[in-house]
Amino acid sequence: MTNVPMQTINQKIAVEYLKFFYPPIRKEISQLSVQNNFAGIMQATINYLKNLLSESKINIIGHHIKLMEGIYSNADSYVKDMIENLFIRSFGSFKKHTKIQHWNLIFQYMPAQFQEIYLNQEKQDQLFFGKK
Repeated sequence: MTNVPMQTINQKIAVEYLKFFYPPIRKEISQLSVQNNFAGIMQATINYLKNLLSESKINIIGHHIKLMEGIYSNADSYVKDMIENLFIRSFGSFKKHTKIQHWNLIFQYMPAQFQEIYLNQEKQDQLFFGKK
C-alpha cells in the first residue's frame, strides 16, 4: 500500500465536509457557500452546536468537535484561522451557558490541539481585556 498524502482542505472542500457532517443545516450551509460566506458557515455550525447544548446533547457535540478537528488537521491556513477564530473561540460561550459538568465533558471531548488553542485564547483575553 502506498502512502498517498492527504489533500489540503481548502474552503471549498471544507464546505463539502460540513454539508456532510451537519445534515440538519445542509441547506443553510449551501446558501452561505453560494454567497462565499465561510465565516457564516462556521457561525451556522456553532449555532447548531449551541442548540444541541441547550438540549444537553453533549456526546453529539463531542462528536462534532472531533469531526471539526479532522478538517482542521488537514486544512490550509485560511480554514485553520476560521476554525480557531470562530469555532474554538465559541467554546468560551459554551462554558458560560452550560452546567459545569457539561462543560467538563465538552472540554474532555476536545482534542488536545483544540484544548491548547482554547486555553491560549483564554490567557490572551485575560491579558488584553482582563476577562476570565
